[in-house]
Amino acid sequence: MSALARAHGAPVLSARMRVAPEDFDVTEIAGFEASGAGEHLLLTIEKRGMNTAFVARLLAEWAGVDERAVGYAGLKDRHAVTRQRFSVQLPGREAPDRAGLERDDPATGQRLRVLDQARHARKLPRGALAGNRFVLVLRDVEGDRAAIDDRLRAVDARGLPNYFGGQRFGHGGGNVGKARRMFAGQRVRRDERALLLSAARAELFNRVLAARVAAGCWDQGLEGEAWMLDGSRSVFGPEPFDEALAARLRTFDIHPTAPLWGRGALRSDAEARALEEAVVAAGDGPVLCRGLEAAGLKQERRATRLRPEGLVWRWQPDVLALEFSLPPGSYATSVLAELGDIHDARGAA
Repeated sequence: MSALARAHGAPVLSARMRVAPEDFDVTEIAGFEASGAGEHLLLTIEKRGMNTAFVARLLAEWAGVDERAVGYAGLKDRHAVTRQRFSVQLPGREAPDRAGLERDDPATGQRLRVLDQARHARKLPRGALAGNRFVLVLRDVEGDRAAIDDRLRAVDARGLPNYFGGQRFGHGGGNVGKARRMFAGQRVRRDERALLLSAARAELFNRVLAARVAAGCWDQGLEGEAWMLDGSRSVFGPEPFDEALAARLRTFDIHPTAPLWGRGALRSDAEARALEEAVVAAGDGPVLCRGLEAAGLKQERRATRLRPEGLVWRWQPDVLALEFSLPPGSYATSVLAELGDIHDARGAA
């Protein structure tokens, strides 16, 4: 993240995050209420020291079902305390005693608790959440406190670039290189293929967005802009820019977009399309574009701008605690990157 262009200027702090899992606290914001009946058990789980895939395997073993019978809306990191929903398909069966699932192991630091459970009609699909609420603690903070406060106020007022975070690209950012080798004919596992396609797409998006940040237009409409409605994936335009669109842009009702690459024509036109085509034509961009098109992905769009909701912060001596909410698919590391250089004490964010 530190290599991408910042929208708000040079770093104003250095700090460490995730010194302990409790320093990275994430709660899913539910996208719907449980139906109360059905063959799926919907569980709200608090976990510490476990990633989402690991908990899904535990749930499958606990319920005596195949892992494919377990659903979850989003991936959550191991080095954190998180609360998220899972579903387990149990047709015609009562749920096992949850005492067989819960654990608290001081030796490993792993903890799992079931906070709530209810029956539901369908498996929990990916993306079925309204967002995530973060409580982050930065330690050993160095920097001028007034400048840091000013930067946080600027982020709250203007938003920030909606970059894909480092976890999308794998350890050391190696997934893009693996994607290039896959496009050149190297065979990969089916589950790995999806990760590499996602990384290649995210890389191209980040390059276009970084170019717009450098040009100062990441939160402004270009001629030929395709727009996204806030809180949705609905895209419209291009259309002539007028005062009505300008007012919607100022109030965060709409956002500029950049491409998630795939088959078909770009939705943008004129100046916006020219910028996008120039960026993806550089370096290994054509290789990534052709690989994504050959894989059958279709052109989509993603907002270039992100605004943390309910951003608040508190100071203690050399400790800064941040609270904010983000929509699905956005990254807390993008918020932190606008502040400065954050060292992750436990691994990739």
